Amino acid sequence: MHQEIAVPDGRLGTGDHESTGIESAADGAALLDELRSAIAKYAVLPSEEALIAVTLWVAATHIQPALQHAPRLAVVGPTKGCGKSRVLDVLHETVHQPIMTVNMSTAVLFRVIGKNPRTLLVDEADAIFSKAGDNEELRGLLNAGHQRNRPAWRISGPEHKPTPYPTFAMAALAAIGDLPDTITDRAVVLRMQKRKPGEKVTPFRSRYAVPELNTLRDKLAAWLTPLQATAARLVPRMPVEDRAADTWEPLVIVADMAGGHWPTSARAACVAMTRNEVVQDEQTTLKTRLLRDIRRVFAERDNPEALRTHDLVQELTVDAEAPWAEYGTKGLNAYHLANLLRDFNISPANYRFEGGRQAKAYMRNRFLDAWARYCPDPTQQVTTPTHEVTPAPPAKGQSPAVPRGTLPVGPPGGIAGPKLAR
Repeated sequence: MHQEIAVPDGRLGTGDHESTGIESAADGAALLDELRSAIAKYAVLPSEEALIAVTLWVAATHIQPALQHAPRLAVVGPTKGCGKSRVLDVLHETVHQPIMTVNMSTAVLFRVIGKNPRTLLVDEADAIFSKAGDNEELRGLLNAGHQRNRPAWRISGPEHKPTPYPTFAMAALAAIGDLPDTITDRAVVLRMQKRKPGEKVTPFRSRYAVPELNTLRDKLAAWLTPLQATAARLVPRMPVEDRAADTWEPLVIVADMAGGHWPTSARAACVAMTRNEVVQDEQTTLKTRLLRDIRRVFAERDNPEALRTHDLVQELTVDAEAPWAEYGTKGLNAYHLANLLRDFNISPANYRFEGGRQAKAYMRNRFLDAWARYCPDPTQQVTTPTHEVTPAPPAKGQSPAVPRGTLPVGPPGGIAGPKLAR
């Protein structure tokens, strides 16, 4: 029987003394501290939050049968030599039943995953997804495996019987450059950088590193494997929503079972790293970049009610630091602009300017919803969600709810219609 155990700081952890050998929930926290130190010994992570996340991700691999989502760990960097492969080396010796590969076919992927899934470690994943359209089937399987009960169906056996193969398994992928958006959207993302001259790590040598890390792996398994039923029942309070919450929930579950500082540290890391990916997405996504640049153009002209399509295109293409002058074969034009904005339900319309001159134009109020949703102005962000479900008061002795540093959500107010020409 699992029991709740009060830890020194008043939080609740969960432990099983007889089967795990862990004397208290505080020992679970100490074990995670030990794992965090070992990871930092061999790899320089981009931040303390990233180190917290990797530590919890490793631990979560040992309770995969209890999880509803299998978060990916995307280890990406701009160039070689950023420590991506070294992170995978450390993971290989600490996660649950690892499979290390630099290439994997779909046929292999869904045959190595079972009811007690192994942990997939894929190095040089940029080579797998090097061109648009390459390995779409493999990408689909990796995306499906983020959520339980998303099997891959194949015709199997001499009777050609349709057979479901499980896809659910945690996976870490290392790559130069970004992975496909659909994968990073389901991942805890580590954006690695080259070490500075003063940053030192212990050389990774199998003769001493592997026994040390394997000992930690065995301790994690001894602590967490008997707690899988407990983990399956936990519904932790999350500081983020939607897919980000799905991805981070397994890590927070481990932190809550460990107790100590880990529940607070896990949620703080979740908020910081999720917010960082929102900013990263704003900077790298072409359509989001277009929205931001259009907002700048309107602002530079004192936010007029409308801008002629010709003028807007011209302003966008004269910016030497923007990609629009080289967009397509001859630069951005009115057709390209309309096509890029179509997904945001933004289109030009006839507009009568002062002096009675009529022209195709973009109305500023048509952009307000898209700006609020995809590139909110930091100076105008709403700090309190407009609607939030208040959780039930915690039981006596439980940790208080973590302050909700939520990401900006929802657009301001309604959108007025354009001033059309008559």
